[in-house]
Amino acid sequence: MGCRDMRKVKWGKRRRRQEGVERRMKKLQRLVPGGAGMNPDRLFLKTAEHILQLRIQLNVLQALSKVFNA
Repeated sequence: MGCRDMRKVKWGKRRRRQEGVERRMKKLQRLVPGGAGMNPDRLFLKTAEHILQLRIQLNVLQALSKVFNA
C-alpha cells in the first residue's frame, strides 16, 4: 500500500469517527430539553445540569415512596 492509499485510509477513519461524533451529538441534543442547535460546550453543561435535575427528582420520588408505603 502506497502513501496515498494510507492517507485515504486515514481520512476514511477520521470521517467515520467524525460522523459518529455528530450522530451522538444529535442524539444528545434530542435527549436534553432545549438542546437542539446548541454548541457542544453549552450542550455538555446543559446535559450535566439535566442529569443532576433528574437525580434530584429521583431522590424526591424515592423519599415520597418510602413515606407513603411505610
